[in-house]
Amino acid sequence: MRKVMGLTMAALLAVGATACSNGDDGSGTKDGGSGKKIKLTLVQGMAGEEFYETMACGARAEAARLGVDLKVQGPQKFDSTLQTPIVNSVVASRPDGLLIAPTDTKALIAPLTQAKAAGIKTILVDTVVDDPNIGLSRISTDNAKGGQAAATALTREIGDKGKVLVISSDPGVSTVDARVQGFEQAVKASHPGVQFVGVQYSHNDVGEASKVMNSALAKNPDLAGVFATNLNSATGAGSALQQAGKLGKVKMIGFDAGPAQVKQLRDGVVQGLIAQLPGEIGAKGVDQAVAAVKHQPVTKSIPTDATIVTKDNLDKPEGQKVLYKAGC
Repeated sequence: MRKVMGLTMAALLAVGATACSNGDDGSGTKDGGSGKKIKLTLVQGMAGEEFYETMACGARAEAARLGVDLKVQGPQKFDSTLQTPIVNSVVASRPDGLLIAPTDTKALIAPLTQAKAAGIKTILVDTVVDDPNIGLSRISTDNAKGGQAAATALTREIGDKGKVLVISSDPGVSTVDARVQGFEQAVKASHPGVQFVGVQYSHNDVGEASKVMNSALAKNPDLAGVFATNLNSATGAGSALQQAGKLGKVKMIGFDAGPAQVKQLRDGVVQGLIAQLPGEIGAKGVDQAVAAVKHQPVTKSIPTDATIVTKDNLDKPEGQKVLYKAGC
């Protein structure tokens, strides 16, 4: 009798333990079996930049919906030497999951390898590193297609003839490298009347982008068009074009749709913007991190769309919904 009662009690305890490990007591999503609320950290590529703030908003909204804790940190510049100490600090704090936009394809491999060794489920959002073993899921805009779309838009603006320049941030950043590659390939393959004069780098600095644009105008006074691959490059290039009296003469397509770029579009500084969906990237990053922590299936690669914003659709619902925000 005592043996039967013991077995019965053991069975009841097992059922209770299973219910606790798989359920939620109302305090939030649980780390599969530990009974603790899942803790995630998002490390942005750059704190305060509208793209990454919009990503954080999407991530926060999804974390709140799922009942998980989310902290957000980021360096003041898009710089691996500033981001690496943040990652090291996050690894030391041992969250369950890490969402990160690496600021360099190589420099972040070592700290993210340490995160992996610590058992932290790592999800790459927006940018990636060269090591394919890092990042249980990689969520990013299809940047090569974005570059191709920019080539189509810019060549149309310049009548499919003339010289075009690309101003990018830095080599070694996966997203912008893909945009440059997509743009260059599209121009050379489909637009024989357009001369690609190369890529110049702004180091993600508005002032440097302005200097690059001024130098390019001096070297190529007949320059017809510019593709600026990121937020700060577009801001600086647009400022230089405005100061040089080249508005409407040198056409520009920008990548990203922060408030400064929207103003440029309204003012005729740029003729089109390629807007990503950072809020969606952030939300999907949280989804994948939670799935990984709970030992559920994770999607290895998730491409997200981009939308071309022009004056024609800027104030329509489809344009307004993809503009970036400075805060939630």
